[in-house]
Amino acid sequence: MCHFDTKRGLLAWILLIAGAVVAQTPAASRWDWRPIGSPVLDLALAGPAGGAVERVWFSTDPARLFIRTRSGMVYSTSDGDRWVLERVIEPPPASSEIRLLDALGPLRVWQHPADPGRLYALGAGLFRSDDGGRTWVNLTNHRGQSIIGDGFRDLALSPRDPDLIVVANAFGVWRSVDGGLSWSGLNENLPNLPVRRILALPEGAQGLRIELEGMGPFEWAPGARHAWQAARDPAWENENRLRALLSGVLEAHITAVAVAGEFLYAGSSDGRLWASPDQGRTWRLPFQSDPAGPVARIWVDNQRPQVALAALSNSAANRVLRTTNGGLFWDDLSADLPAEARAYSITADPSSSAAYVATDRGVFYARVELDVPGPPPSWSPVPSGLPEAPARDVRLDPRGNRLFVALEGYGVYSGTAPHRTWSPRPANGADFSARPAAPGSLLSIFGARVEQARVGLLPAPVLSASDAESQIQIPFEARGETLVLDIRAAARALSIPWPLESVSPAIVVDRDGSPLLLDADTGILLDATNPARSGSRLQVLATGLGEVKPPWPAGLPAPLENPPAVVARLRAYLDRVEVPVVRAILAPGYAGLYLVEIELPEILNRGPAEFFLEAEGRQSNRVRVYVEP
Repeated sequence: MCHFDTKRGLLAWILLIAGAVVAQTPAASRWDWRPIGSPVLDLALAGPAGGAVERVWFSTDPARLFIRTRSGMVYSTSDGDRWVLERVIEPPPASSEIRLLDALGPLRVWQHPADPGRLYALGAGLFRSDDGGRTWVNLTNHRGQSIIGDGFRDLALSPRDPDLIVVANAFGVWRSVDGGLSWSGLNENLPNLPVRRILALPEGAQGLRIELEGMGPFEWAPGARHAWQAARDPAWENENRLRALLSGVLEAHITAVAVAGEFLYAGSSDGRLWASPDQGRTWRLPFQSDPAGPVARIWVDNQRPQVALAALSNSAANRVLRTTNGGLFWDDLSADLPAEARAYSITADPSSSAAYVATDRGVFYARVELDVPGPPPSWSPVPSGLPEAPARDVRLDPRGNRLFVALEGYGVYSGTAPHRTWSPRPANGADFSARPAAPGSLLSIFGARVEQARVGLLPAPVLSASDAESQIQIPFEARGETLVLDIRAAARALSIPWPLESVSPAIVVDRDGSPLLLDADTGILLDATNPARSGSRLQVLATGLGEVKPPWPAGLPAPLENPPAVVARLRAYLDRVEVPVVRAILAPGYAGLYLVEIELPEILNRGPAEFFLEAEGRQSNRVRVYVEP
């Protein structure tokens, strides 16, 4: 029996996380929204950081701590771990006083209620005096840097314990239980991530990238399990340079730009929209929205750049605008969007005429005519399951199957794009791509609860089904260059063509791009916190590896003992260097999944490495593997 066989419970948990469901599941009552990443940042401080916190105070019960974030949300905690949203709590008046301290300048000073001789002062750092203010000690400075970040806003002192203090600053909320000698963050479960934009979606070894207010780009790398990391984003840098350039050219504060082909669009802080059909050499007269409001985002159809949508963050009409003639005229699509809902972003899927708008009242979607001007659409909220928070951005993946939503405080959520219920679409079951199917591989159907599926006369087993997504297995007997998948879903009959190859390898990934890799000896999931070791054996979960020997029926879990072996010749590459494939079999106990075991070299470079499989000359998706010597 292989090592994999003994880890079935762990693997089931992993597959649940990845969304690679391999057994029939009951009907889902909620949409398949799932968070990507956490609400904290890795800034090399005393603990994980978060967004700015403006106020912090203890209640009359000193065991309960309250904070107010920069966005105005109030949360409380009694254990420093679980935060509860408080909807009607107002902070008490500030209890500090301004004092001019020798050599430190003007600082806000607190006197501890339980120890009159102990003073705390906030300025460029946090200071403490135990002799009534005659001498002071800096509690946060280490080699010229604050170990809990800067931008100090507020301080709370426990009314009972003179050594328990809590500080609010630009990087969250921090606690010391020894009077400031050591610190820990209280940000890990606090929804206070100041996300403003989605910069790039997960793709291959690249992770999800976002822009944080006042802090720039951060990335949730595939395999990350802890915090967002600061990152460079050249596209974001180029856009900022373009906005600055156009602000001078157009003599306006440009807040949004979009480029497609020769077309260039620009929007300003006072609601004007410009369009250039020749990369900025000439500009059409600007359209002025009424009432005026900042243009927050512009979406343009890459195939038909004369078609564009704009989102304006005002609270009246003209919050969503459309042009079908390259900016000569813009018409209002706001229609029945909730009153006072400011729009921050917009995106669309031209193939299905679906548009999504992110507002401070959530995300809404509608059928929008993009070819010619038409009547305003009727907007609907996306299916329930997202936290109640302002939506700052919304993006669709390149195929229009998955929707990504940036929520103030909470970060990014992903799920099947709700408009897929209008026009279901297949995708590779491992990496959600347009990769061809292969005999025995997994195929996801977005937007349909599939009841029955066939490929010609062959049944295609339905392994899971929900309103958002279903998963089927292609019969091992399927042949040809194109398969036609006939499905029945919710009283609808659909016929969907899809390319077919003898092998089409794909490594199973989570929605953030994290590959499903296991240590062969321990069964532990490998990621940034648990890297692969040199000389160890790695187990890779994949699909699309084609025929097996002896033959095995689709839909039936592979046997635990002596599972069928892959017929195709496999190769594996780590940073483009071939590594030995020990074996390739059907994953014991599961349908549609293969297990490929490889052996790592004895000498490895530390850090992330690119990994992919190759079967009969066809390469899989590239994933990120973390390795250590």
